[in-house]
Amino acid sequence: MNKDKLEEIFTLQKELNKRIGVDSDCISGDDKESVKWILNYSRALSQELAELIDSVPWKWWAKYQVFDRQNAQIELIDMLHFVVSLAQVMGMDADDVFELYTKKHRLNHKRQDDGYAVKDENDNKEI
Repeated sequence: MNKDKLEEIFTLQKELNKRIGVDSDCISGDDKESVKWILNYSRALSQELAELIDSVPWKWWAKYQVFDRQNAQIELIDMLHFVVSLAQVMGMDADDVFELYTKKHRLNHKRQDDGYAVKDENDNKEI
């Protein structure tokens, strides 16, 4: 069986999560366990973003900072781990993510084509 790369990432993440005691297949929709893991993964994602930011010389007043590209790339991959975990806890697989991504991508283009002069979150409901 030849999986695509996104499907493989989802498989690998599910295996890792099970290894550390989180089985997203046993977490259902809107229950407390699901909410707990959505918050856990969101917080972890936020922390990884902070670590990515710290890899980039963002303090314009500090002359000692250097860009750590290798670490920035690792932090980005750490973020991907948590994004995939979040998707799985929300009951999404690689196909679901791809489908929703492409729909949102088309909407973003439509917004740009229309001038995106007004923020209207209701247009997300079309997706």
